[in-house]
Amino acid sequence: MAAKKAKAKPAAKKAAPKKPAIKEKYTKSAILSEIANSTDLSKKQVTAVFDELASLIERHVKKGGPGEFTLPGLLKIKTVKKPARKARKGVPNPFRPGELMDVAAKPASTKVKVLPLKGLKEMV
Repeated sequence: MAAKKAKAKPAAKKAAPKKPAIKEKYTKSAILSEIANSTDLSKKQVTAVFDELASLIERHVKKGGPGEFTLPGLLKIKTVKKPARKARKGVPNPFRPGELMDVAAKPASTKVKVLPLKGLKEMV
């Protein structure tokens, strides 16, 4: 009988030093600059990555696509089809009890829903 070797445990990744919270909201150019400085990429390369990500999301959610895009660990973007609604007359007015009102018809539409994933929820 051959003795079984114990599996070597992979070395634990060193946790990156925690960065302090940002006090003010960043603009688009500030976000691009921050990512460029952190990753040793040029601002042009970071802009190209963001543009391609936007294109990828568009191709997922537009008509004919799967209607869902997941940015792993952060968020899920999905489309929700809302059916058409008929016009209604004589509906009780919720703001003025006792009065009746008319509700206009609405055509069918597609809405975009952005859902946070576990990783994003844990950041907060």
